[in-house]
Amino acid sequence: MTMFSLTDLEKIVATRAMAEPDQSWTAKLVRGGQRKAAKKLGEEAVETVIAAIAEDRQNLVCESADLLYHLLVVLKIADVPLEAVMQELQRRTAQTGLSEKANRRDP
Repeated sequence: MTMFSLTDLEKIVATRAMAEPDQSWTAKLVRGGQRKAAKKLGEEAVETVIAAIAEDRQNLVCESADLLYHLLVVLKIADVPLEAVMQELQRRTAQTGLSEKANRRDP
């Protein structure tokens, strides 16, 4: 059995984004625009934090899945491929987090 990946989810989001909004939550979010999708992402982030603080492992798993899904929807709307995010993570992890943060330039 192969492991389900974020790349798999990205493909599913892309496919479902093309569906009719009455047939797909993903399509509905995409048609609603970035503001709606980003708001939902924020809600899921808060719910993930609450589950973590409550030390509710099962709910943390569920909310983390929601968070990752909604992040991929936001990325889809922004036309940012997951690969771009993964490349940035690879670049950042080439050094320690403290070193990376110290070398960041303020915008």
